[in-house]
Amino acid sequence: MIFELIFLVGEETFSAVICFLLVWFLIKPYNATRESRYVGLPLGFGFLGVSYALSALAHSFPLFSVMPLMWFQLLSRPFAFSFLAFTYYFSKKPLKNNRIVWDITLSVLIVALTSTFMLIFVAPQFAIDNYRLLTIYTRAFDIVALLYIIFHTLRSHLRTLNSKTILTPFGYMFLAIGQYSTLIWAFDLINKVAFYGGLVLRWIGLVLFLLIAYRTFYGSKKGSH
Repeated sequence: MIFELIFLVGEETFSAVICFLLVWFLIKPYNATRESRYVGLPLGFGFLGVSYALSALAHSFPLFSVMPLMWFQLLSRPFAFSFLAFTYYFSKKPLKNNRIVWDITLSVLIVALTSTFMLIFVAPQFAIDNYRLLTIYTRAFDIVALLYIIFHTLRSHLRTLNSKTILTPFGYMFLAIGQYSTLIWAFDLINKVAFYGGLVLRWIGLVLFLLIAYRTFYGSKKGSH
């Protein structure tokens, strides 16, 4: 049991570190332009990183009451994937006509996230009684959002046939399959293969994104020298 907890803390911490590194890379376009359409990706991976960090913290104190932490990490992920999905949706829209719509969408997501977190404190008994059921719903939602992102990024790659973009849909594919694997585990808690398989697939997807970010922001600089 102790080795399993150590592993869970380590793998969640590893996932969180990668996500925060991605935020450091992805925030650069926003810092350079101050365009709100560039803030969706760092927000998405930032919320993912927070969810993994909270999960690591919850696993670190298994004997204490950590239900609020578990709810925070659970609810952060669908909002993270929502930020990512809406960012890709608006990425190909005319900037002049969709800036206000994107700003409103971003604001609505933030308000919804805050309101959902407040529910945990206002109605904690509701949260405790429905945690496993909402786990299934949120992971199903995550898969739907990831499928849209996969379709969008794959279609964009096929239009341009840019070798630098081919890894992006594959990264999201690994995340989606990982979510599906953990969804299977949510139905059958005994199936540890599905659970740990989902974690490995998540790591592969996140490492791919880190490689993409490094190639995008540093590979081109090296090639220009």
